[in-house]
Amino acid sequence: MDVAKTTSVAQVQVVPRRARTDQFSTASFILPAVLIILFLSIFPLLVSLYVSMSRLQFARGGVELNFVGLANYAKLLVGIDQTRFLGKFGTPNIFGWLVLGLVALGLAYWIVQYIRTTRVTAIGLAGRLILAVFAMSLALLTVLTLADGGRPGTLWVTLFYVYVGIAVQYALGLLLAYLCAQHIPGRRFFRVVFLLPMMITPVGVAYMFRMMVDTSVGPLAPLWVVLGLRDVSWVNNPWTARGAILVSDIWEWTPFMFIVLLAALESLPTEPIEAAVVDGANKWQIFREITLPALLPVSTTLILIRMIEAFKIIDLPNILTSGGPGTATESMTLESYFVWRALDVGGSAAVAYLLLFVVTMVATAYGVLVRRRVEVEY
Repeated sequence: MDVAKTTSVAQVQVVPRRARTDQFSTASFILPAVLIILFLSIFPLLVSLYVSMSRLQFARGGVELNFVGLANYAKLLVGIDQTRFLGKFGTPNIFGWLVLGLVALGLAYWIVQYIRTTRVTAIGLAGRLILAVFAMSLALLTVLTLADGGRPGTLWVTLFYVYVGIAVQYALGLLLAYLCAQHIPGRRFFRVVFLLPMMITPVGVAYMFRMMVDTSVGPLAPLWVVLGLRDVSWVNNPWTARGAILVSDIWEWTPFMFIVLLAALESLPTEPIEAAVVDGANKWQIFREITLPALLPVSTTLILIRMIEAFKIIDLPNILTSGGPGTATESMTLESYFVWRALDVGGSAAVAYLLLFVVTMVATAYGVLVRRRVEVEY
């Protein structure tokens, strides 16, 4: 009996030792990779955060960074660069105030519904209040800068590129994917053709559209002459300049939406569609009630990926318009580049960090409002 007890105790001691040894071995292999990833991602963020709170000055033998706190951020939000970053504020009309009222009511209803229908937590309520304040601030910024006497800044222009561009890209990508998923002649050829814009570099796309919108010597100059648009400059008007950039961005990124949605369409099960056909449903009813809901999980992730990428737009406005006329087509990334080129490294880093904040808030709001709800339902 004593020998048996001694053997069992020894086995119990050996098993935890082996478990600890296995854990140590696993950690020893993973830890170096984790440390390298943290060094390459967290360390630059911390350094750039310090740079955003500093000011570059030339000194004997080189340059030096002097800590100035939040002065670079204050310059963008309430200082001399406010009209460039936030825009020039005008006086809203009755329609603008009505829009603000509707947005405020919608946000209040959203928070009340969260309190009434779910288990309220301090973190969840605080997060939703922060998102509500952020959304209300963007709505107020939109109304004030688009009012009479106002002028949008780089923040609103960036949001305009993101939301309008993604909406059109998704709609066109879904339409083209649905057409290519049908059994029609030449669909393989069109699948290749629709992917060609994505294979061109953004700089090449920008220069191509720069030549196309040139109404005097561009390749489409005869067409502009026929339409009576010769010697018309698209970049003199802020909205036509933004439209030219938006069209080129849509042309470049619609293939990305197209190829992902086409793969999702072709992977859908055919049994529900066949059952709907037997029940007498037409094609529109099948698309609305079966196909589109089945695409929602893929669509939410696709839009999120494209949205994060769209906030970094810089090639098209830089080459097509150089941010002009004035700063009408300047994105936040392009503003950061221009400020950096003027040797204001701290101001450039501040713009980049504000862009990071905006992207984080928009992506979080999207995840809370759309993506999580879709994942729960499907």
